[in-house]
Amino acid sequence: MTLPLNPAMAATFPPPVMEARRWLQGATFPPDRPLINVSQAAPVDPPPLGLRQALADAALTNDAAHLYGPVLGLPDLRAEIAAQWSAAYGGSISPDHTAITQGCNQAFTAVMSTLAGHGDEVILPTPWYFNHKMWLDMQGVKAVPLPAGPGLIPEAEAAARLITPRTRALVLVSPNNPGGVEYPAETLAAFRDLARAHNLALIVDETYRDFDARTGRPHDLFTDPDWDDTLIQLYSFSKAYRLTGHRVGAIIASPARLAEVEKFLDTVAICPSQLGQIGALWGMRNLAQWVAGERDEILARRAAMTTGFAALPDWKLLGCGAYFAYVEHPYPMPSDELARRLVHEASLLMLPGTMFQPDSHPEGARQLRIAFANIDSTGIAEMFNRLAALRL
Repeated sequence: MTLPLNPAMAATFPPPVMEARRWLQGATFPPDRPLINVSQAAPVDPPPLGLRQALADAALTNDAAHLYGPVLGLPDLRAEIAAQWSAAYGGSISPDHTAITQGCNQAFTAVMSTLAGHGDEVILPTPWYFNHKMWLDMQGVKAVPLPAGPGLIPEAEAAARLITPRTRALVLVSPNNPGGVEYPAETLAAFRDLARAHNLALIVDETYRDFDARTGRPHDLFTDPDWDDTLIQLYSFSKAYRLTGHRVGAIIASPARLAEVEKFLDTVAICPSQLGQIGALWGMRNLAQWVAGERDEILARRAAMTTGFAALPDWKLLGCGAYFAYVEHPYPMPSDELARRLVHEASLLMLPGTMFQPDSHPEGARQLRIAFANIDSTGIAEMFNRLAALRL
């Protein structure tokens, strides 16, 4: 006898990164051609020593760090986010506008649980971040694809044509995953105005804000005195401070919205990890210069990616920034088949565009995502050598 499955869950595609890792089973890599893994956007090194020492000290001396904490997060961390965000974005953000989650994926699921239920609709620009699509599918919420415009920048005018009485939210990711592009401030403002006009939420995931190539604030959304009637921002501490395993994310939203979020968080995790939050707070207070150095390194790798693809005229670089390059390949096969062949024929693991596009968008079969932040300049040069040598 087979126990029943939730139909919506059963219909949801497998986690793409885990699926790609399964392609490695049985594969062998020659000593002179080791695997280059550019499939996942996650730092591969531990946090800097000072942050690890802060975690160790808290684990040894702060008994409360091992207990349940506040559902919406530690007050000191929430206050630090409010202060730094207010300064960075030129707006007025209070601790009551902030909540801490077990990573940014949980931030998205918590917020979306307050906005949309079975049969509702949410507009996602494509190529989309697959975990957003997966959560909506599992909840029976229809993800409405919004094809990105020129330069992979979504257009509010096009989104307006997709709004129906069932639409509950618009979702943007900037700098973008998987496209890498940084959305102009006027694009974000246009989506804010569209959302407000239709009484929708605008969710802006800024997981990669610390690696934006631009100087100054990336948008003016928080300068609007009524920002919290429409805007919900998501953030992750995983990338800036290498805290991926500690799972610390954040939501910036209205206090009323966070009161609803609290219900979700209390039933899912009770509270976020206190040690992870202690690490995030220490990082915010002590690692500004170190994060600036990390940003410089990412920007250098971004430049190497741009230069490398310029030397491969048969490939087309569609977007590049933060942790990602999103490219169009030149081969007469779908990208999911190509990605599997690259494992064996070039010792490269990257994700196909079919994981970021709906079946109705055939362009996904021509596209690949490369998470270049996980390899240094030597690794990037070797990756391009292998791509140039391909004969498929």
